[in-house]
Amino acid sequence: MPLANWVAIGILVSAGLIEFFRSNLFSKKEQCRDDGIVEAVSTFILLVVTQPSILLLVNGLGGHYWPQYRGALGGINVFAGIGLFLVFEDMMQYWWHRASHSFGWLYNLHRAHHNARYMSVRLVYRNNIIYYAMMPGIWLAAILVYLGLGWVYSGYLIVKMLVIIGAHSDVAWDAPLYRRPWLSKIMWVVERTISTPATHHAHHGRHLTDPAVNYKGNFGNLLFFWDVLFGTAKITRTYPQSYGVENLPPATLGQQLLWPIFPENKDRGRQIKGAQIRGAASDGAV
Repeated sequence: MPLANWVAIGILVSAGLIEFFRSNLFSKKEQCRDDGIVEAVSTFILLVVTQPSILLLVNGLGGHYWPQYRGALGGINVFAGIGLFLVFEDMMQYWWHRASHSFGWLYNLHRAHHNARYMSVRLVYRNNIIYYAMMPGIWLAAILVYLGLGWVYSGYLIVKMLVIIGAHSDVAWDAPLYRRPWLSKIMWVVERTISTPATHHAHHGRHLTDPAVNYKGNFGNLLFFWDVLFGTAKITRTYPQSYGVENLPPATLGQQLLWPIFPENKDRGRQIKGAQIRGAASDGAV
């Protein structure tokens, strides 16, 4: 497993300890037995299997078919390297995430991330296993690593993990900063640059009628700037009253981890179709 993944695990554990002492890490409101299983399995598979396998596969294919390009970008300026990751990894993840809320079949792969009725560092890597295997940003990052930017990727990934883990935690680090006038002005820039708990919690909110909810936007992962740039940002400096998926029946454990290998049952399919006909689920799912 790459060193960066070990660092990510270290950050996740550290954030988990903060949530353990400041909140209820293992006993969230409205959680069920399946929640912990989905989170443990999807996190383990991504960090130990999926991402390392993609890095190895890209390295192997590159070495076999395009050996002349190995390390080709190794000598570029560090800021240029960071820029490449921001565009080809983070911006691509923004568009992948946005597409996941625009196409029904892709939302089924992403649904597990929103099925939880709470916020927590536990949700950071909670997704369908196939969803991560298909994620363009992971493959493009692996290509950049093959081209010699592994040294940039390690630092970039640490910063990204700090941001997205903090954005998912129910210990909102941004809340006290809004209350101090001089920090509030600084936060005006910060919240338009990176994902914060307030902006990302809005994306996980359950009810569209809640003024703090924007589950049809706020897709940014590391940079919230993509939402500002592409018109999907909503900034309220408040937090949703509840979290989860609106107007859809629950997904089973198998569906959350391995849809379409475990497809929805016919009754659930009819429920979803009926809700879509009434116009109720179209806002909740996409």
